[in-house]
Amino acid sequence: MPETSPARRRLFDLALWVLLCVPVLLRSDPADGGSWFQVAAGVTVLGGCVAAGRRRPLVPLALVAAASLHASLELLTPAYVLALVAFGYLAGRRQDQTRGALWLFGAVAVAGLALARLTGTSLGPWFTLLLVLALAVVAPWLVGRYVRQYDRLVRSGWELADRMEREQAAVADRERLRERSRIAGDMHDSLGHDLALIAVRAGVLEVDPGLGPEQQRAAGDLRRAAADATERLRDVIGVLREEGAGAPTTPPDETVGALVDRARESGLAVALTGAEPPEPPEPPGMAGRALHRVVQEGLTNAARHAPGAPVAVELRQDAARVTVRVVNGPSDGPPDAPPPGSSGSGLVGLDERVRLAGGRLAHGPAPDGGFVLTAVLPRRAPAAPPAAPTSARELDRARRRVREDLLRAIWIPLALLAALTVLTAGVAVWSQSRSYMEPDNRERLLVGQEYGELVDDLPERPLQHLPPGLPPEPAGMDECRYYRATVFADVPVYRLCFAAGRLASVADLR
Repeated sequence: MPETSPARRRLFDLALWVLLCVPVLLRSDPADGGSWFQVAAGVTVLGGCVAAGRRRPLVPLALVAAASLHASLELLTPAYVLALVAFGYLAGRRQDQTRGALWLFGAVAVAGLALARLTGTSLGPWFTLLLVLALAVVAPWLVGRYVRQYDRLVRSGWELADRMEREQAAVADRERLRERSRIAGDMHDSLGHDLALIAVRAGVLEVDPGLGPEQQRAAGDLRRAAADATERLRDVIGVLREEGAGAPTTPPDETVGALVDRARESGLAVALTGAEPPEPPEPPGMAGRALHRVVQEGLTNAARHAPGAPVAVELRQDAARVTVRVVNGPSDGPPDAPPPGSSGSGLVGLDERVRLAGGRLAHGPAPDGGFVLTAVLPRRAPAAPPAAPTSARELDRARRRVREDLLRAIWIPLALLAALTVLTAGVAVWSQSRSYMEPDNRERLLVGQEYGELVDDLPERPLQHLPPGLPPEPAGMDECRYYRATVFADVPVYRLCFAAGRLASVADLR
């Protein structure tokens, strides 16, 4: 329930107490057949119920139901029916759990049945009790439950709106950091590859016999400097781009063949197989960028860690997937020692990129001492459904709870009414069968028999309410009894009249 001030709560409780006391004062007035004791007891009980209603919402409902049962087995008392409706609604509005209320409703129904049997009354008042319980207690309780869930939904919406407003700045900062991290990864991939090719070109110059020792030494220094710059690139990237500028990434028009040709022109011994001209179109979107990155990473690692070794790029494509395999042999010379902090983060990021594209990546040493990098990519990456934000999930959950409570508020009273109808019909049939006389028993009845001789052939009880239009009873009879000739119809009936303790007349009235 919405939070209210203590003063407003006290004012509401006082107004509720006064309102509920009005029927008690009117129906228990000593001038109208009541007593001042009844007035005092009713006012006191209602005051205690209102006081305890906020902490124990079911206690007032139980006390008022007990007072109503004490006054009438039908639970319908003019003095307390308004209190039943009010406390039923407040119990549904204030209580979170439903199990206690259901137990209370069942206890009231059982108590009414037990009182009906103990007092020897018929089941008619108990059926009225069930109807009053469903309409005056259960229905208001369900309405209170619905209002409680609706208030919770509204309150959740305001809380989520406030939280989203407070987190707006943090979300903007987080998005900027994520964008910078992505740009850093792309810059490291593309510039690292270019620096590796520069190192390959410098390595070719280093062993060129046409250059002098000084030029060869300078080329070697350039190759080592390019390799060191590749490793330190992650740590020296500062401001990545201006606000609104595009991120440097894979050239959009460069195919795998063009990438291999560029590496070959730089002096890397690389061969591309499996892509005979005309080359099949590469997969679009994320899968195409991942394919380009796999080949780029394989060539970069071969140039850095296996200088001089031949590299083979195998590309196999079909209608569903693309398989690329980059294999480099063992190095002809000692590879550059990786600097401290180099832990294969390029392969880790590459594996994540391939996974997001819907493919799988495998890498490891080759049997001949080289290195193998294999990726299988789908031509169409699976579309990942956007994750619903937390606020949307919470609001959807709250809406579902409200809809469920609304449905319960509709079908529970209908189910109770249907059950009550079936029960009433069953009891009516049972009650009518107790006054039904079998045809064989009717044939055994003889005029002049004493009552004790034919009592075993008579039903348990005669009809209490006679159907209209029956002929007058014969004169001189002490008593006439009527029994049903059929279970479901009011007529025909059998009329048995007695005089001086004997059966004096038997008639079939239709």
